[in-house]
Amino acid sequence: MTDDLQTVVRLSLLIGGVATAATLPLAFALAWLLARGRFPGKILLDGLVHLPLVVPPVVTGWMLLLAFAPSGPLGAVLERWFGISILFRWTGAAVAAAVMALPLMVRAIRLSIEAVDRRLEQAALTLGAGPWRTFVTITLPLALPGILAAAMLGFARSLGEFGATITFVSNVPGETQTLPLAIYAALQRPGGEAMVWQLATISVALSLAALIFSELLARRQERRLHVL
Repeated sequence: MTDDLQTVVRLSLLIGGVATAATLPLAFALAWLLARGRFPGKILLDGLVHLPLVVPPVVTGWMLLLAFAPSGPLGAVLERWFGISILFRWTGAAVAAAVMALPLMVRAIRLSIEAVDRRLEQAALTLGAGPWRTFVTITLPLALPGILAAAMLGFARSLGEFGATITFVSNVPGETQTLPLAIYAALQRPGGEAMVWQLATISVALSLAALIFSELLARRQERRLHVL
């Protein structure tokens, strides 16, 4: 494996890992609201959360570019208060990957929360456990396989992110060039077929491993629920 290829793989794993870790708490909070919440505008929130799944990724990347540009609402705050910009940086690629992975993660976690037997929670409350203790000892352990599966799905989606990333932070070698972007660049070069094969093989292997792990966790959760 060449140095350039190692750089692309390391950067892809870094961006995918950061995007997944940063998105997981938000995905859980949104999934909890959608699974257990009763409030006006719930359907609208559900639609907004899943919007990146249906709009072209280029549109998502363009909206991120508008938001995080130096004159944009979020970019101006980052520039003024922290003196940083995520444009054309790996952090920007992580933001794009996180936005695209969020709907899948919310969906998986929501299904996991909805599968928790509410009677078990009611029994714990009846026996004197408070809401927080019930959540930590009953709800969270039962939903944990689904949460981990959501993390794996988000990671796999982050590894495959292309359209929003290239629109938002461009294709900068060593900074924002992840596996999909490197494959695209290799396709544009004469004689780049060998590099494409290597990159594609690594990309498929990493994504397949994440998806298999996610499926194993989902099956484990299903067996656990049957036992209960």
